[in-house]
Amino acid sequence: MSMYTIGMSGLLATSDALDTVSNNIANASTAGFKSSATAFTAVYSGGQAGGVEASTVTQSFSTDGSLVETGSDLDLAISGSGFFVISNGNTTAYTRAGEFSVDSDNNVVTSSGWNLQGYTVNAEGELEIGQVTDLKVTSTTMAAKASTSLDLASNMNSSATTITDTFDASDSSTYNYSTTSTLYDSQGAEHTLSQYYVKTGDNTWSVYYTVDGEALTDSSGTAVSTTLTFDTDGALTSPTSAVTLSIDLDSTDDISLSIDYSDFTQYSSDFSTTTNEADGYTAGTLSDVYFDDDGYLYATYSNGETVLQGQVVLATFVNVDGLEQGDGTVWYATSESGNAILSTPGSGTAGTLTVGSYEDSNVDITTELVDLMSLQRNYQANSKVLTTASDLSSVLFNAF
Repeated sequence: MSMYTIGMSGLLATSDALDTVSNNIANASTAGFKSSATAFTAVYSGGQAGGVEASTVTQSFSTDGSLVETGSDLDLAISGSGFFVISNGNTTAYTRAGEFSVDSDNNVVTSSGWNLQGYTVNAEGELEIGQVTDLKVTSTTMAAKASTSLDLASNMNSSATTITDTFDASDSSTYNYSTTSTLYDSQGAEHTLSQYYVKTGDNTWSVYYTVDGEALTDSSGTAVSTTLTFDTDGALTSPTSAVTLSIDLDSTDDISLSIDYSDFTQYSSDFSTTTNEADGYTAGTLSDVYFDDDGYLYATYSNGETVLQGQVVLATFVNVDGLEQGDGTVWYATSESGNAILSTPGSGTAGTLTVGSYEDSNVDITTELVDLMSLQRNYQANSKVLTTASDLSSVLFNAF
């Protein structure tokens, strides 16, 4: 090869490498960016090395970028292997940039508008593993749910005085203890259920009920009551199953409430209630959306309820270096990379997630500046070779 050809090949190869380094420096603060490096190979002619060319550009997928805390519960950072799966409706791609938000259609999207992919939930709120689609908040409002069950755990003091007077909710001397629980009807309106405990014998108690201050009665007008019986060790012996109360309401559907007394005891200690939890809730509007460290997506509502919306998936590849780089921090699967292997965070070879942070670029700016100076010297050296080749050609031509 001529000196000119050798110099030109070095100039072109160095120019390609300078482009790579410049791109690294320009993206030193780009979320999820992976630095690249240019590899060179010798060019042979007639069995002899006669130049150089930029053969491949590889990216450093094996090095994680530092974590940048944002405080946003929708931002995710991957530590270890894996990519977020994203889609624009026509194309599936992969990214490490974990800055997400919810758009006007309630889809979880990247900063460039791609939809984040994952497992969604069915009508029963159960995660549907295997079906990957757009992650989104299914509803911005939550309908009210009527109460159907009440869990209670209390201790009846065995030393309490036995009461023989007829029960009267307005007269505290006719009962020993009371508890109050909040119930909801089908429209989400609150109702107060009060239970009054009357000791009727050594190991027996009667429970009476009022709803919104009115005595709960059966169809004949008789006060509804439940008898609790304990053995000599203080364990409940009856009822052996949950008690169902039918609560008639005028403006909405009646409440059929199941009360579980199985955790009641009768020990010689003060009356106490450790559990008093009824299901049901009033209507609510969407107040927040967040991920947890396992990639589960939740929506919280103004009524205090939290509902699972889905789970993000991560993609790994047999040959990650075979991915094709798109714009910015987007990659596409190729025949060299193989198809994406989808799994949940922390399972298989997929990395783990950190909520409230994103992965910064893994570019080492100091290394890039050193490489930049070295390549600039190489560029100047190859330029000098071309100048020298040109001068020699002029001398030869002028010699004749």
